Amino acid sequence: MSKKALIVGIDYYAHIRLLHGCVNDAYNMKSVLARHGDGTVNFDVRLIAVTGPGAELSRAELREAVSALFNDDCEISVFYFAGHGYVDSIDGYICASDTANGHDGLSLSDIVRMANESRAKNRLIVLDSCHSGGAGVSRSGSQCTELREGTTIMTASTVGQYASEENGAGVFTTLFVDALSGGAANLVGEITPGSVYAHIDRSLSSWEQRPVFKTNVKSFVSLRQVPPQIPTAELRQLTEFFPTQGSVFQLDPTFEPERQAADGDLPPPDPLNTARFAVLQRYNRVGLLVPVDAPHMWHASMQSKACRLTVLGEHYRRLVEKDRL
Repeated sequence: MSKKALIVGIDYYAHIRLLHGCVNDAYNMKSVLARHGDGTVNFDVRLIAVTGPGAELSRAELREAVSALFNDDCEISVFYFAGHGYVDSIDGYICASDTANGHDGLSLSDIVRMANESRAKNRLIVLDSCHSGGAGVSRSGSQCTELREGTTIMTASTVGQYASEENGAGVFTTLFVDALSGGAANLVGEITPGSVYAHIDRSLSSWEQRPVFKTNVKSFVSLRQVPPQIPTAELRQLTEFFPTQGSVFQLDPTFEPERQAADGDLPPPDPLNTARFAVLQRYNRVGLLVPVDAPHMWHASMQSKACRLTVLGEHYRRLVEKDRL
C-alpha cells in the first residue's frame, strides 16, 4: 500500500504578520520523509510552500488539499503544517494565506474529523503552529480526546502555548527532522511516531514549549527506515550466544586478537573465536551486553571472564527467539 504526505509551509499572509521559517521547515520535512536512509522511495509527498504574493493558499484550497490527502485507502497518510495557529473559545485553527482574524482559518476539529473518517489505515497529523495542542479535543468542553483507531496527532505546543523558532526554523520541526534522520531509530533502524515524540520530549525541558502527543493505535507504523546500528543478521545471532534468559557467554584469551609482549604465555588467538568476539563487541557498543566482573571486553577475554545481556539485550534476544526479527 502507498504512503502519502501533504506538507504545507506558509510564510506569507495577506492580512496578518508574516512568518519566515515555515517554508524552510516544510522543505526539510519533505526531504526527510520522501526517502528512506538508504535513498529508496518512502512517502509520495505533495509540498505546498507559500513564500509571497502570487503563491497564496486560501482556506478553501487548504481544506481541499487536506480532504484529498485523507480521501484514500493508503497505508499511512501524513499531514504536516507549519504556519500561524489560532484558538478561541470554540475551536483551534490553522491559518491559510487569506486568514484575517484567526477563526476564519481551517478548524482543527475539521482536520481531525477528516482524518478520523479516512479510509487510510493510519493517519498522522503534525502541526508546528501556535495553540495546536487543542487538536482532537472534544468540542463539548469535556477535554476528552476523540480519535478513531489509527489516528495520531503530534503538535509543537499545548493549546495555550506559542510554537517557538530558533535560527529561522521551528524548534519542534527541527527536532522532528532530527528524529526522522536517525535520532529516534531503534537498533534495526525503524522510526515510529512514538519514538519521534520521545526524542522531541527528551530534548525540551519543562520550562520550554511542551509538545503534545495523542494516539489511538494498536501498533505503531514505521515512518522511516535508516541503516541499523547493528546488522540484523548479527542481531539474529543473539540466541546462538545466549540460548536462554539469564545465560552468560564464557570468554578466554583465544577470543582477543590484540596481544602485548607480556601475553606470550597465553594461548594464541583462534580465528573462529576472534570473529565471534567482534560480534560480541558490537553488541557491547550498542548496549546489548556487558562484561561480567571486568571493566572492558578486552579484560573479560584476557582474564577468562564472561559477558551477559543487558535488559535491552534480553529484549532483542526474546524478539529473535519469537522470530520477530
